[in-house]
Amino acid sequence: MNVLLNIIQFPEKIQPRTLGTFPNVAQDGAMNAISHQTHALSINPANGQTVGSYPYESAAQLDAALTRASTAFANGRNTPVAQRAQLLLALAGALREQAEQMAQMITLEMGKPIAQARGEIEKCALLAEWYAAHGPAMLAPEPTLVDNGSARIEYRPLGPILAVMPWNFPVWQVLRGAVPTMLSGNTYVLKHAPNVMGSAYLMKQAFHKAGFAEGLFEVINVTPDGVSKAIADPRIAAVTLTGSVRAGIAIGSQAGAALKKCVLELGGSDPFIVLDDADLDAAVQAAVIGRFQNSGQVCAAAKRLIIEQGVVEAFTAKFLEASRQLVMGDPTSSDTYIGPMARFDLRDELHGQVQATLEEGATLLLGGHPVEGTGNYYAPTVLANVTDQMTSFKQELFGPVASIITARDADHAVALANDSEFGLTASIFSRDPAKAQKIANQLETGGIFINAYSVSDPRVAFGGVKKSGFGRELSHFGVREFCNAQTVWVDRR
Repeated sequence: MNVLLNIIQFPEKIQPRTLGTFPNVAQDGAMNAISHQTHALSINPANGQTVGSYPYESAAQLDAALTRASTAFANGRNTPVAQRAQLLLALAGALREQAEQMAQMITLEMGKPIAQARGEIEKCALLAEWYAAHGPAMLAPEPTLVDNGSARIEYRPLGPILAVMPWNFPVWQVLRGAVPTMLSGNTYVLKHAPNVMGSAYLMKQAFHKAGFAEGLFEVINVTPDGVSKAIADPRIAAVTLTGSVRAGIAIGSQAGAALKKCVLELGGSDPFIVLDDADLDAAVQAAVIGRFQNSGQVCAAAKRLIIEQGVVEAFTAKFLEASRQLVMGDPTSSDTYIGPMARFDLRDELHGQVQATLEEGATLLLGGHPVEGTGNYYAPTVLANVTDQMTSFKQELFGPVASIITARDADHAVALANDSEFGLTASIFSRDPAKAQKIANQLETGGIFINAYSVSDPRVAFGGVKKSGFGRELSHFGVREFCNAQTVWVDRR
């Protein structure tokens, strides 16, 4: 299972294929009638060309999808968990069968370098296999401390779960929620980001190939108004969102108004702490991956590099040199590590944040500009002398930009790390286990990684505190998050 922790590399190059046949796809012939108001548009960020256009579904189509999900739940809620586990094994096989097609679609739709896209699909297959092996035990009746064993907790599914998902990990982000949620007996209704609908339909195809019944995994392509209607619909039992703070506020408030549970995995500005006694080479290697993988478009990326003053100069030199070695370019090339950013508007926003930080007094060591040409590239950027009053410290920078902040000592590093409205994950590098643990005990984050960059892995819970959200994915938490923990007490005395 160690492969889950790493991006899987494959040596061969691929050429992008044309978009396959999917439901609700409109191609070039009617482009004059297509806009962001009428269709979900998938735009290749490497060249600005339209990959696919998907008409937004009508109220009747949304109603039909919710009916299918509700019917599938009613028909399948009592399916033995061992049977569901077998379906997950079949899903792993289906994902591997169409892995190349799915990886190419990810690369076409949001620009993820192809080696990383292939790794994403394999990670999803391993996820399904892991839950097939370990998930059923997590759903077993749980004994209590009531005498004579007469009381227990049963984990019962809630119903159809609406999932509003982002584009940055178009398959992993969905399946890390769907797999444990569906293993527990719920059905899953996916509302994906508009720019990755091709990936959404390929996932639905994989579930179909694996033998999942109609309605167990639904894909809806609707406007924000359609999302609101779905949240309010009595057939939806609960809601999960991965997205921005603004989206979390909107979705969370609507779920609250409907008295429905929700899980929110929102933004992050994760601290990456390097103390004077750290292994600098290991810290630099982890920082480069933690900051620049997926072209920096990771919620739990190492966004604020907080370096103790005794090693900040040496760390900066090593980090800068390693950053210069990163290959940016054609995402279909297996040699590329940094591809284009997924959306042109997000590149503009990122550049504005970089410029604001420089105007506030930061030092530009590398990059700091959009790359000329048709592609949506932003040069790998390193900012030094960043303080807690600057934009790149206070805000989440969702792209290939690293901010280096100097800490006077370990206590100051903790204070800087906690000085954020976010609290998703954190990393600590130190050769002293006791010191690292002491710092970990003080950090206000959902996850802490000592001498490593952060990851999401089925063996451990993933989620945040503060404006990074609430609720947990993965581990046994992900299996039970959308369950009714039902007390069953026989012959109470």
